[in-house]
Amino acid sequence: MHIEPIPHSAELTEERGVGNSVELRLVFPCTQANVRRALASIMAGLGAMRLSEDDSSTVELVLAEVLNNVTEHAYRDAGPGMIELHLKQGDAGLSCQVIDNGGGMPLNTPPQGSLPNPNRPLEMQPEGGFGWFLIRQLTSDLTYMRCSSSNILSFRIAVGQSVSRTVC
Repeated sequence: MHIEPIPHSAELTEERGVGNSVELRLVFPCTQANVRRALASIMAGLGAMRLSEDDSSTVELVLAEVLNNVTEHAYRDAGPGMIELHLKQGDAGLSCQVIDNGGGMPLNTPPQGSLPNPNRPLEMQPEGGFGWFLIRQLTSDLTYMRCSSSNILSFRIAVGQSVSRTVC
């Protein structure tokens, strides 16, 4: 995967002006291998945003959870498809939008997600299911729409700001 100008599969644009914003747009086929390559390209492209190490880790974790969910759930029954990702740095943080044409979310709502039960033996803990908990804890302004045959997930990650969050 590489970043190249429109009209091909991906683009990286940097705009200087009010707020010195940086934008990234990436379109790629939805496979686990491509998600890994896309994450590497995204993190390289976000270098222009000069994020702290903590902010970079948060962005990578959230995007990995979201993109892996699209791969594992949205396209599970829909066959191969594409993912379109838009990132824009602004004064309020990093605005993110993920678009795919896979199956919609149950009840047209992202799952709440939950923490593991600390009173349950380790061997009885579920293998996964904590991704949406992390996504909800590390983002704000989370919205989901099913528009025609597209899923549109939007959220903001507070980067470059002092944010206090409690995860428990």
